[in-house]
Amino acid sequence: MNRVQRMKELIAKLNEASEAYYAKNQEIMSNFEYDRLYDELVNLEEETGMTLSGSPTVTVGYEAVDELPKERHESPMLSLAKTKSREELKEWLNGKEGLLSWKLDGLTIVLTYDGGRLEKAVTRGNGEVGEVITNNARVFKNIPHTIGFKGRLVLRGEAVITYSDFEKVNDEIEDVDAKYKNPRNLCSGSVRQLNNEVTAKRNVRLFAFSLVSAGEDGREVDFENDREKQFLFLKEQGFDIVDYKRVDSDTVIESVEDFAKEVKTYDVPSDGLVLTYCDMAYGASLGRTAKFPRDSIAFKWADEMAETTLKEIEWSPSRTGLINPVAIFEPVELEGTTVSRASVHNLSILKGLKLGIGDRIKVYKANMIIPQIAENLTESGNLEIPKYCPVCGRETEISKLNDAETLVCPNEDCEAKKIKAFTLMVSRDALNIDGLSEATLEKFIAKGFIHDFADIFHLDRYQEEITEMEGFGEKSYQNLMESLEKAKDATLAKFVYSLGINGIGLANAKMLCKAFRDDFERLKGASAEELAEIDGIGEVLAEGIRNFFDDEKKLASAERLLSELRIAKTEESEEEQIFLGKTFVITGSVEHFNNRNEVKELIERKGGKVAGSVSGKTDYLINNDLASASGKNKKAKELGVPIISEEMFLEMLDN
Repeated sequence: MNRVQRMKELIAKLNEASEAYYAKNQEIMSNFEYDRLYDELVNLEEETGMTLSGSPTVTVGYEAVDELPKERHESPMLSLAKTKSREELKEWLNGKEGLLSWKLDGLTIVLTYDGGRLEKAVTRGNGEVGEVITNNARVFKNIPHTIGFKGRLVLRGEAVITYSDFEKVNDEIEDVDAKYKNPRNLCSGSVRQLNNEVTAKRNVRLFAFSLVSAGEDGREVDFENDREKQFLFLKEQGFDIVDYKRVDSDTVIESVEDFAKEVKTYDVPSDGLVLTYCDMAYGASLGRTAKFPRDSIAFKWADEMAETTLKEIEWSPSRTGLINPVAIFEPVELEGTTVSRASVHNLSILKGLKLGIGDRIKVYKANMIIPQIAENLTESGNLEIPKYCPVCGRETEISKLNDAETLVCPNEDCEAKKIKAFTLMVSRDALNIDGLSEATLEKFIAKGFIHDFADIFHLDRYQEEITEMEGFGEKSYQNLMESLEKAKDATLAKFVYSLGINGIGLANAKMLCKAFRDDFERLKGASAEELAEIDGIGEVLAEGIRNFFDDEKKLASAERLLSELRIAKTEESEEEQIFLGKTFVITGSVEHFNNRNEVKELIERKGGKVAGSVSGKTDYLINNDLASASGKNKKAKELGVPIISEEMFLEMLDN
């Protein structure tokens, strides 16, 4: 067993023992044995210069950010040319050797290490510009925090969530509509979280598939023109790499068959294979097209087809005004799951397929994931295009863009277009209504259950229809009713935030309500000048608030919602307002409090304000790691903002 494998084994054993001891009150290992294994791990980390993800020798602090910054890639990340022909792979090799590996179905990430430490992680984005997710990458299950190679190393890998971890996440979600559709969607959302504590809970893993560069002292590492040696180098540094086989023209077809047998039980989502020349110089000499590099090619699995009968077309209005046709058909098994519906996308596709109720159709899953109609065997073409929007009743229009016809609702006030507003209203920081995911809200709006904010609290009128909806049932309905009753007890600040006034987050809503002593009548009647004088509001936000309340329809909707709620008065803090006018930013882990929210609440009780990012308006940055090279510490130093530890903060409370 090599040293990296031994480190992974030790980390697993030590973490299992810690979880048993602290979370389950069980002792599966003596203190002596734990200390012995811990010391062995420390020694191996010193010898290799590596610290692997999850190591008990380090603690990664959770940190929230306001947004993910964008960054341009050093070199464009191109797509790959594709084939479904095994024979074409053989011809493509042209007598050369290649590496055949999984084409994983997740989110491509570029990692940069410098001096042995993870410096940066950036998503693929559009291939030219990606999002910086370094903080989130640090909590991936298997990314090394430090590596033995001390030069500058850049690699590409695929962030994925395994099928088994995907099922665990979905099993905890009762509402069928709120469940994630596939591991890729869950992974994409997890990797791009603004709070990496959420990312950590999702068990994201990264598999390296390409070494971009590895240089030290101005020279690139010599891999003797062999791409496999790059893979082995990455493995030596502690990275998990994609499973691969070294192939040639005689073995490539057989190797594809081996992968094909394994894909049905492989726990990591994959939508095909990638074949790359081992001879790096030869691959580079081929250049690239405008879209594809010529040193690699992707192999896509042939799609599994099933024949079924079209039962109906569901016309689903969306927030953009498009009314999307969705095919509902007799359930069939595809790629191991039962499928009964597929998006038809637009009128052009619907007309091209000549769809009609009762038609025999062939369906498949694109990339083994997304249900699609491949062919209509009977082509009756007897469908009628709706003349009126199923939500608002306004006459529909047919729009044509780039030769594609779509059905649209032209009504700007159509409730279907308000989905984002309803989603904000039910969110955790607003009225916190469990069981109303965006997908569920969209269905309720489409069926005419919801037209106005207040309608959400009268869904009991549709008990029979809701319980008969696919995936809902009596239990989900009762849970929703309980959640709605609980949500009626709210603070005025949460109500104001739920209205979706431009620029007004929960923190500003609290400031507004505090300024008007939780009196909504005073708030809605305040002038722009009065509003602008409130700390954190200013002229632009004040104008937006005033415009909102001057809109008779918006004000009436807000007042109807307010009449459904039981607003609790916020108790005036009797504590000394020692932080009045002061703005803090909190980062890293805390030791004297259960979490950073406790620190935030304490600061707010004492008159202060807590922001998510460091700016010229910040008075103090609280970080127990004063010497940290984090972005917040760097920004604070640039702006001359004092960085204080928790101990220093506690001293401020005592003075």
